[in-house]
Amino acid sequence: MAHWCSRHPFFLFEYTTIKYVVTQNKKLGLLYRILQLTVMGYLIGWVFVTKKEYQAKDDTIESSVRTKVKGVARVNTTDSKLWGPEDYVFPEQGEGFLFITTNFIETPNQKMGNCSENPAIPNAKCTKDEDCREGEAVRAGNGIKTGLCINGTCEINGWCPTEKREHPGPDTVVRQAENFTIYIRNFIRFSQFNFSKSNILNKNESHFKTCVYDEIADPYCPIFRLGDIVSKAGHSFQEIAVKGGSFGVLIEWSCDLDKDASNCNPHYSFLFLGSNKTDGYNFRFAKYFKDDAGQKQRTLYKVFGIHLNIMVFGTARKFSIIKTIINIASVLTLMTAGSYLCDIILLCMMKKNTAYRDSKFERIQKNDKENPVEKMPAALKRTFSL
Repeated sequence: MAHWCSRHPFFLFEYTTIKYVVTQNKKLGLLYRILQLTVMGYLIGWVFVTKKEYQAKDDTIESSVRTKVKGVARVNTTDSKLWGPEDYVFPEQGEGFLFITTNFIETPNQKMGNCSENPAIPNAKCTKDEDCREGEAVRAGNGIKTGLCINGTCEINGWCPTEKREHPGPDTVVRQAENFTIYIRNFIRFSQFNFSKSNILNKNESHFKTCVYDEIADPYCPIFRLGDIVSKAGHSFQEIAVKGGSFGVLIEWSCDLDKDASNCNPHYSFLFLGSNKTDGYNFRFAKYFKDDAGQKQRTLYKVFGIHLNIMVFGTARKFSIIKTIINIASVLTLMTAGSYLCDIILLCMMKKNTAYRDSKFERIQKNDKENPVEKMPAALKRTFSL
């Protein structure tokens, strides 16, 4: 390195220019044109047509969801024979998730007092009073131990009689639930483009009274039949209704804002959110009341049903001159790679590469008395006159 620097003390002040040499070689020329066409095909076909990289993209969607369920069903419970949405929908206010009851187990007329714990609970089994420590809660049970062992089971203080421990059966399935309808209103906004829209495309109120979503006949109706959601997710409603299950309603927005905004419409799809349909979905709640003597009582319900999770996602695109220029410049740099490749082939792999190398690279010394322009071939010289 030191030796090279001593021979060229002014190497930092050298400047290299490009010298173009025309080579009459059909194979190399054809290769270069193929590389050019490949790059142009990639730019037009893949970057612009397929990926639409001439557009700016906003995939951060701002969304709000409101739901409303309608439908009535006959049931056989101690406090009601007919259920409406206020009885079987949780939570009562419509949001991005909701639960619709399709089956239940009822434990009626529970009162606060002492009774034997459910013998099916392992932590409640005993052989003597000492096994039932007073004041200790029964693990996964229904009350607090009193310290007494009765017929092999600890006595508890809690809501008595204890909850029925049984599997849900088809006899208590809410049959009309399959025809319940769910109205889903979705408002979205893409802040980058200041664009907003709702999934309510038809403003005619009479249309909402009759339409039901169908991917072919009415793909933009925001009213869905509960049975259709389950079936489109690949399951039988009658089977799912017994133990319940979790389902997703996916609303996808794909908006090309360079076109008419009326083309920006939602696409609905449905899926089952679970690994096994036998897992089910359930929870408990109670309804409290007082008897004729003024004593507080309750009816405990273990309800099974369809849990719906409404998920919204999407992308908006719009033409951007800055992104277009960046992508064109990035792709066209591949043209330079093609030139380098052809140079390497010509310098290292072609016959008479020495002649090409001598004509390609030439050093002009500072003390060279010839004018560099005079070294140029006559065909490349131009005459200037003032």
